[in-house]
Order: sequence, then C-alpha cells, then structure tokens
Amino acid sequence: MYAKKIVLHFPHSLVNKPILHKLSRDYELEFNILRASITPDEEGLLVLELKGDEPDYKNALEYLKKEGVKVQTLAQDVIMDEEKCTHCGVCVPMCPVLAFHVEPETKKVIFIQDECIACGVCVDICPMNAMEVKI
Repeated sequence: MYAKKIVLHFPHSLVNKPILHKLSRDYELEFNILRASITPDEEGLLVLELKGDEPDYKNALEYLKKEGVKVQTLAQDVIMDEEKCTHCGVCVPMCPVLAFHVEPETKKVIFIQDECIACGVCVDICPMNAMEVKI
C-alpha cells in the first residue's frame, strides 16, 4: 500500500465542496486528517496522510489539481537547520507525534521527517529558531 503525507491549499471557492469524499469514493484512498484550517472566507489548508494504490493516488492528485487545489508534499515543508540547532532537546518532549529523539551516543537531536505532521509546535518552542514550517 502506498502512503504519502501531503498539504492541500484550497481556494475559498472549494471549501464547501466534498473533495475528501471523492478521494475516498472515486479513487479508493484512505485519508487521515493531520491538521486542518478551513474557514469559508479564506483559503483552506489541510494536512493529510493518503493511503492506497499508487495509480489511484496519482489519479487523485490530478483530480485535485484540475479542481484548483494546490498540492504539496509534506516532506518539503518542515525544515531543521542543523547549523542553528544546539541539540538542547526542548523539542523532544513537546512533539505530539514523537518526530524528535535524542541519539544516545552523541546526544544529538534527530528529526524524523516522515513522522512529522507540521503542527508547528517545534517552531514555536525552539530557542535557536532551528525549525521552520513552510505551509
């Protein structure tokens, strides 16, 4: 099964359209909403994990683009600046999905990008501003 985390940016004209229903019904994709910010008068933002067969996933992305939804992969949105990071560990217990851990031998903070849901907690708490979320 193919799984990918993506960020969807909806223009205000699509906020009330049942896009996720169509992804599930027509493309047989499972979805897990990781983060959402949707208001009727603004752009909607949705961070999703999609699972299904790769051809169905690709067809669903084409559908989204035709509808006017901007699609980004989540991996490109969360950045850890290794030069700024002092490995203080403040982020480790604060991450709700445990996307950070301390390597026992080196005591360095390791960021596991595949686990990240781009919630922004690490950006807010990092005293060195070593984390950046671009959504």
